[in-house]
Amino acid sequence: MKHFKNIYHAVFDQQVLFFFFLFVLIVPNIFFLFTEKMSFLANLCNILVPLSFYWFLMSLSAKPGKVLWILFPFIFFGAFQLVLLYLFGESIIAVDMFLNLATTNSSEAMELLDNLTPAIIGVCFLYLPALALGIASIYRKEKLTDNFLRKEKTVSSIILSIGILFTLFTYQVEPGYKIQTDMFPLNVCYNVGLAIQRQHKLELYKTTSSGFTFQAKPSHAQEEKEIYVLVIGETSRALNWGLYGYERNTTPQLARINGLTIFKDALTQSNTTHKSVPILLSAVSADNYDCIYKQKGIVTAFKEAGFHTAFFSNQRPNHSFIDFFGEEADIYDFIKEDSLDSKFNPSDDVLLDMVEKEIWKNYNKQFIVLHTYGSHFNYQERYPTTKAAFLPDQVEGAEVKYRTNLINAYDNTICYTDDFLSRLITILDNTLASAAMLYTSDHGEDIFDDNRNLFLHASPVPSYYQLHVPYLIWMSQPYLENHISLYNTAKENSSKAISSNSVFHTMLDIGGINTPYKNDSLSVVSKDFTEQKRLYLNDHNLPILLKDIKLKETDFNMFRKMGIKY
Repeated sequence: MKHFKNIYHAVFDQQVLFFFFLFVLIVPNIFFLFTEKMSFLANLCNILVPLSFYWFLMSLSAKPGKVLWILFPFIFFGAFQLVLLYLFGESIIAVDMFLNLATTNSSEAMELLDNLTPAIIGVCFLYLPALALGIASIYRKEKLTDNFLRKEKTVSSIILSIGILFTLFTYQVEPGYKIQTDMFPLNVCYNVGLAIQRQHKLELYKTTSSGFTFQAKPSHAQEEKEIYVLVIGETSRALNWGLYGYERNTTPQLARINGLTIFKDALTQSNTTHKSVPILLSAVSADNYDCIYKQKGIVTAFKEAGFHTAFFSNQRPNHSFIDFFGEEADIYDFIKEDSLDSKFNPSDDVLLDMVEKEIWKNYNKQFIVLHTYGSHFNYQERYPTTKAAFLPDQVEGAEVKYRTNLINAYDNTICYTDDFLSRLITILDNTLASAAMLYTSDHGEDIFDDNRNLFLHASPVPSYYQLHVPYLIWMSQPYLENHISLYNTAKENSSKAISSNSVFHTMLDIGGINTPYKNDSLSVVSKDFTEQKRLYLNDHNLPILLKDIKLKETDFNMFRKMGIKY
């Protein structure tokens, strides 16, 4: 019993708790020593300055548990950060991560959380006992002595002084170093501020864009019956498409279709849906993304040019630009909202039914946007079980040991996309109209492809697998007869380097729509198309050259293997 009491007093001693709480708070910074490619000086600053900050705050109260609970937001950031490191292996909590919390639907969030169990258990094991001990510290009669607190204030001041000196020196010798991006948790606080700012601007979007017009005018003959469809894929990476040289023939039906142009060197400018899809649906690019708050989307451009427009999505609305651009259409439907059953999860086949109904309305000029369910994890939910071409596809968890099954399931989603697009083309072909379809995906996906063991997408630092996307254009025979030059130009440009910001301009060119916002140098069916520098829209919405976004040599090797210019 005496031995137990000694252990009890040792564990609940306020001085012991003081240093234990310091350790718990600084744990994420310790992990950064191993995950981030920072210099010795930057790593030293990332330990000394935050540690001295926590140390000083702890010395302000005779009961350190009070300070721990006051610092609860930093506990939350620490837990979030460790889970992020488990998932992606590097990088701080990005602005996009906070925005994803607001824009990811609940079902996708649960799919992700189900596969983060080890990380969640780990952070709970670290932080929950600390918080419980914090409560015990608050309610214990024992207090830290004034002498102890004075001494710790002195120690924290010395550490802070050393940390500030090293930080100033780091600024001198490392031009790219900034505490708001390189020092945890200050960088996370900075990102929270940016996320709040962006969310506020998003809330004002309908006001700031209300007077916008594309001044769009049609150039094709009024009597020409036209149907154009823009299909936005979800998490589909080019590597797993048979059309792109994949060892499995995942796209047998598209391979047999005439009038199809395949662009082999296509990259997305963002690996996050809430930014990549708006780039596809508007005139903005990585180098002018903030213009998005004042502009409308491609649907409005077609409407202004006299087209009847429709937007059909097999994704849930999330109060983002995707929703706003979709709601510009004459008719729009987020089909998962058509049922009160939370488990209602229709396949993309429903989108084809909606396209057929829309076409039978027999408008002379039609523009339709489809946002598909695609290839997002959990892959098995993205295709009917009867259309599983590769088995086994049962996935027990998102772990390396299940990679074979994960790839089988993922490849089944590509096969289903092949079937979906082929049937869509047949529907359009049967109309005998001047018809065209453009398909591309918002971004790709990591599936434990190399020794980094990365999984999913939206990581602060992307990979080749998240960036290289399929990009296809199909044109009907009547369209070819009327606009053969566009088809020939597309073929000429099919091996050139293109990015996702080309979709808006290409689609307008295909539809014969002129507007001051159309840039012919970005249209892949234009003679004026020009290869641009490969830009990526980073977490702070800044355009960064592909070679400067901290890609690994593994990624550049894949670029070279797949013939991607960078």
